[in-house]
Amino acid sequence: MITIGQLAGYAGVTIKAVRHYHQRGLLEEPPRDSSGYRRYSAKHAIALIKIKTLAEAGVPLARIKELLAADPDRFAAAINEIDRTLQERAKELRRSRERIARLSAGDRLFVSAEVADYLDRLRELGVSQRSVQMERDGWILMQSVSPKQAAIWMADKREALSHPEFRAIYLEYDAAFDWSPEDPRLSALAERTERWMAGRPGRLKGGEQSVQDPNIARLTTSLGASSPAWDRLVEIAKERRAGG
Repeated sequence: MITIGQLAGYAGVTIKAVRHYHQRGLLEEPPRDSSGYRRYSAKHAIALIKIKTLAEAGVPLARIKELLAADPDRFAAAINEIDRTLQERAKELRRSRERIARLSAGDRLFVSAEVADYLDRLRELGVSQRSVQMERDGWILMQSVSPKQAAIWMADKREALSHPEFRAIYLEYDAAFDWSPEDPRLSALAERTERWMAGRPGRLKGGEQSVQDPNIARLTTSLGASSPAWDRLVEIAKERRAGG
């Protein structure tokens, strides 16, 4: 007869584990002797080793008691079922690891490959991280609310970015974020933008008009992607259209 500590040592588990198996009804709990200690036999050691082996193999504790009492055919069927469950869990873990690995891709985790390439191009041009972040957040919303419309806009933006004048305007607009709303350069920038837009075809490839979805407009506006200077640029553009 051995103590609980000796039993745990023989089976390679902790005393806490032995007591847990008692509580779960997996391991028979012997009565206490005259000195108040529980004494275990070889039968208990063998049962504990079986429990440990099944647990380490991935068998849920809730199924171990059933397996220990099963005949060979039932045991084999149950093991096959548990194996299938473990295979599904392994697949899900692999999928989780793939998703975690994609976290290192940064922007590419949240937007399409086309948008991610476009954002990379903005960085290459020297656009501030602030503006890139604003663009990214806007595209996340747009692609979620209206994927088809977002794809049209992205094709439009990528085509526009191929023009040197548009790139220059974009960089100046980016820099204007920190200007004073009274800066005279804002009027020149508004005029330059209007001139470039006027000389550009009004329709996208395939004849699709780039018309903004009002739902997306409300969402992107709520991002707070603005500054006093940018707000003034919007006002100047409206004034020019009203006066023209």
